[in-house]
Amino acid sequence: MFTSSVSLPTWFFIILLLAASYAVIMSVLFPSVRWFFRRRLNKAVDKLNTNLQIKVRPLQQTKRQVLIDQLMFDQEIIALIEAQAQQDNIPRDVLQQKVKNYAREIVPSFNAFVYYRVGYWLAKKVSRFIYRVRVAAADRGQLRTVDPESTVVFVMNHRSNMDYVLISYLAAEQVTLSYAVGEWARVFPLESLIRALGAFFVRRDSRNPLYRKVLERYVFIATQSGVCQAVFLEGGLSRDGLLGEPKLGFLDYMLRQYDWQTDRDIVFVPVGINYDHVLEDNNLLDWSDESGRLSKSQHAKVFWQFLSKNLFIGSRARWKRFGYASVNFGVPVSMREYCATNGVDFKHLIKEKRIAKVAELAKILMDALRHVMPILPVPLIAVVLNRAGEESMTSLEIVSSCDDLIDEMIQRGAAMKAEEKPRHRTLSNSLDLLKERNLLIEQNDHYKVNPEHQALITYYANSIECIGIKEK
Repeated sequence: MFTSSVSLPTWFFIILLLAASYAVIMSVLFPSVRWFFRRRLNKAVDKLNTNLQIKVRPLQQTKRQVLIDQLMFDQEIIALIEAQAQQDNIPRDVLQQKVKNYAREIVPSFNAFVYYRVGYWLAKKVSRFIYRVRVAAADRGQLRTVDPESTVVFVMNHRSNMDYVLISYLAAEQVTLSYAVGEWARVFPLESLIRALGAFFVRRDSRNPLYRKVLERYVFIATQSGVCQAVFLEGGLSRDGLLGEPKLGFLDYMLRQYDWQTDRDIVFVPVGINYDHVLEDNNLLDWSDESGRLSKSQHAKVFWQFLSKNLFIGSRARWKRFGYASVNFGVPVSMREYCATNGVDFKHLIKEKRIAKVAELAKILMDALRHVMPILPVPLIAVVLNRAGEESMTSLEIVSSCDDLIDEMIQRGAAMKAEEKPRHRTLSNSLDLLKERNLLIEQNDHYKVNPEHQALITYYANSIECIGIKEK
């Protein structure tokens, strides 16, 4: 009965063999391999946490699909789906699918190995390759006393796309940062790398209420879970060098349901960023003219030209070409202390009053950013020559005026000490940098602004002209 044989065509046997192999791999081998690497990754995170001031949070180690499901079945999102389905006569399944797509678009897939072995290494190498990096703090003692269990939020000005790289490198020994990144970075393979670094993508100026609710709930969950975040308070890159008006969206997402008496403390740390040479400065000034914007192919060409010009020159030559990049950490603002002192309870305020209180907080943070804005040689020279107008100045007159300008800014409230003034040699190198870029005209050691590049000189001057000046 059981001795009879069955003949199968060779092609059918191969199909069965492949199907069986696939089943074994997916059911046995893949789970084992995933478990092996997950176990090693968890050990690496545990070891990493011993060296970090703010530890990697459990939410950052949670599977991405779990966070997506959590958003899909969030009660506030479900309530909005129900309201939209009735109001616009749209099937709930369609709206639920949109929520799923939005969640997949927003939720990162943090990988500690990629963050520190790839992201940190790249950020460090790129930052030091281009600039001479300086870092300072208005009060290091207060930074060290920040509660490690609090949610730390770095609020920064946005000068360049290098901001992401620079702050990630400088903060990596203390925290792992989660950024909001614009849609410009959703290109292969950059998108996967950015997600692995813990960043999440945001549609700028989206008015879709369902999308904004999904984004709001993700930011709220991350904040409640203690994930350290970095927020550009202006929302986008500065097009004129000045600090822009603060955007309230992310601050409101973090605070609208915040109960300062029971929830984890939220600590905002102002971070001022400035450069002697913003790599994309010309493109930023031409942004209002769409015809002047670079296409992707033109960006690639500019990037290649940048590498070819700088890859094989020494670090000192690159410093003379690009100067300093500086980051200055300000005094932390604890929401528990702020709410207790000012009698603010964001969670129980109606929308109009809550937005007004968030705006007051944003103004305080913007003033703190002005206070810690780094004062660098090129912006100093730009201010001095702007004030001189069409009159030329000798190098000694420029150096002396820069010293006087720093004293003036210190009196106005700048977070800089007299002994931190740039040396005369540094200012001379910065003059050479501006002359090499053809931003200045020099004849017999007399310098004045090149009229063709007046807008660029003003752009750099604007970065520090606002120091110590509070908005009315």
